[in-house]
Amino acid sequence: MPLLEVKDLSVRFTRREGAPVDAVQRVSFSLEAGRTLGIVGESGSGKSQTVMAMLGLLAGNGKVSGEARYRGDNLLAMKESELNRIRGNRIGMIFQDPMTSLNPFLTIERQMTETLQLHRKMTRREARRRAVEALESVRIPDAPRRIGMYPHEFSGGMRQRVMIAMALLSEPEILIADEPTTALDVTVQAQIIELLRELNRERGTAIILITHDMGVVAGLCDDVMVMYAGQTVEQASAAALFAAPTHPYTRGLLNALPRLTSDDMSDSGDSDDDRPLQTIPGNPPLPGEIVAGCAFAPRCTYCTDVCRESRPSLVTADGYPEARRACHRPVSEILEAQHV
Repeated sequence: MPLLEVKDLSVRFTRREGAPVDAVQRVSFSLEAGRTLGIVGESGSGKSQTVMAMLGLLAGNGKVSGEARYRGDNLLAMKESELNRIRGNRIGMIFQDPMTSLNPFLTIERQMTETLQLHRKMTRREARRRAVEALESVRIPDAPRRIGMYPHEFSGGMRQRVMIAMALLSEPEILIADEPTTALDVTVQAQIIELLRELNRERGTAIILITHDMGVVAGLCDDVMVMYAGQTVEQASAAALFAAPTHPYTRGLLNALPRLTSDDMSDSGDSDDDRPLQTIPGNPPLPGEIVAGCAFAPRCTYCTDVCRESRPSLVTADGYPEARRACHRPVSEILEAQHV
């Protein structure tokens, strides 16, 4: 049995004016113990709302349906008190912006020890010792002193490490990281990704990584789910997806990655061609916009009439049993265009 199994999860937000917004539509995935799943897509694709709904953290005007089973128990059917025993305890979460996620009026010690005193019933002294150990495990220097500091006294990268340490205090089986490298410089990004990789490898922590950065996914994830306009458009192992992306949107995301290889550089260190970085033309559908066919059709170079009129189902890709895709066009057409 998977550690986490999500089936047909949908999220709808009601609005005072206008049609309701279907932010997530019938998303399904599973997470095995010790594996890392990347959920990828542009801003507004439904990545964060998927996991927020799973943990009962939606805004008041949001409604969720479907199933999200952790060790067989449906999280969506639990009472708040039952969820509280799992959130922050068996399932930890690193939020996107550590500066707004950390309370600026409380020391790091206070914010970390509260979690242990609540979930593990530790004394304050025991909780402080465990919190210092957690900070040291994520390489916060001089942790016994710095635990008494306030969030604004840490750099952005160090605040993110504090968030990871807080999420690990109760030794969760699942760690959800929502854009953990946003607004960090590339050196710090690499350090955070390496830290998550070590947690996965050494502790066996299963990780859900939410990101728009395919490069981050390539460096960390075992499996990938690509979302667009609230829907899953492709699911595959990371190796299979990067070797042969079977959906036009996934191909567009990969083509948008900057590349710098020996073939791209001349002896002088300059690029042999000055072609601009490839982008996906157009924009995603607006919130609440009703699309009859494939949501990606207006931006897709492979679009035909059937794409505009009928929504494709998520099915196993022909000839690629490791991948599932939601696309009317044959896989061969997508791959031939990539010279795969």
